[in-house]
Amino acid sequence: MLAYLIAATVAYAPADALPRVSDGLPMRPPREVGMSAERLATIDRVVNRGVKAGGFPGAAVVVGRRGYAVLSKGFGRQGWTAGSEAVTAERTIYDLASLTKIVGVATAAMILFDEGRLDINAPVVKYLPAFGGGNKDRVTVEHLLTHYSGLPAGRDLRRLARTPAEAKSIVLSTPLACEPGRCFVYSDLGADVMGWDVEAIAGQALDAFLEERVFTPLGMNDTFFRPGQSVRARIAPTEVSPPRGYPLRGEVHDENAWALGGVAGHAGLFASAADLSIFAQMMLNKGEYEGVRIASDSAVEHFTRRTAGTRLFG
Repeated sequence: MLAYLIAATVAYAPADALPRVSDGLPMRPPREVGMSAERLATIDRVVNRGVKAGGFPGAAVVVGRRGYAVLSKGFGRQGWTAGSEAVTAERTIYDLASLTKIVGVATAAMILFDEGRLDINAPVVKYLPAFGGGNKDRVTVEHLLTHYSGLPAGRDLRRLARTPAEAKSIVLSTPLACEPGRCFVYSDLGADVMGWDVEAIAGQALDAFLEERVFTPLGMNDTFFRPGQSVRARIAPTEVSPPRGYPLRGEVHDENAWALGGVAGHAGLFASAADLSIFAQMMLNKGEYEGVRIASDSAVEHFTRRTAGTRLFG
């Protein structure tokens, strides 16, 4: 209760605050936070077994408790080649795939909801007129965030579109496969539409909004869409022979996110395990981390309350 009250009184970070530099959660010995070093050692055995068996070339693991990391470790290498760099939890960057929905678009939606700029119950067409017509007029923001919009799971945008603008148009014009609110379908398209809702309300691109409002204030310096060449050597490769015809490293693995230009609501984010531990702690702290408040405790509670069966918002 005390921690809850303290979190509720921390001021929002000013927009011009100096960028934070972080390598993840501060470390503590397991015993100091009520954990067993012997039980944590099981993680080493399991992950090393997977590496040795050839299931994956490497992995990054962070375990946190009570605001501290009790384990922050890299295993194996970034890729399959002998000369590939060793993995570290602080430096190695991975393609986050569908974690983009949580760390990215759902967080952006939570911030806009907290500011009173996004109405969860409003029809999507209110913010995105291009998404409308017929039953689509009945699709609400809540439907998108809980995968009850009626949109299908996805489209083959790589084959259907030649440009990101054309891919976006295809998504927005996709007919519903079910009446809104009646069918649960885990939908990448719904996350994409939610991302464009965010952009319409915020007046800026999704990647720019998240960088300004979430990643920079929290010191998540290795979290971004479309990573640049300067960090390419620290990014774990994702596929040797993808449909694109060349090995993928530092380029979003998801074909539909790639067709949308690398920034999408459903996929496209890259991050280190250490950065993700900061994000997770911020959520456990109900929107605050080390004096920086991303959203109010009430907004975090609203977005992490079960809403549709076992689903939360986003």
